[in-house]
Amino acid sequence: MFDWSTFAAVGRDPARVGAAWVFRGTRVPVAALFENHEDDAPVHQFVEWFPSVTLEQARAVLEHAGRSSQAQA
Repeated sequence: MFDWSTFAAVGRDPARVGAAWVFRGTRVPVAALFENHEDDAPVHQFVEWFPSVTLEQARAVLEHAGRSSQAQA
């Protein structure tokens, strides 16, 4: 699991969305990006489906996850 606590593109509120990590300023869980990515949905299509998430936010989350997974390896 990734440490999102210091990553500015996401946030978490215990009273919202079951305390899941969400894209900052939205109610869209970060997990939705990874679930769609695993199903081969391109990132530009994800932001079309979830217009409150910007392309920059989605790309930043994917890049952060990539860097985090390399650091854990």
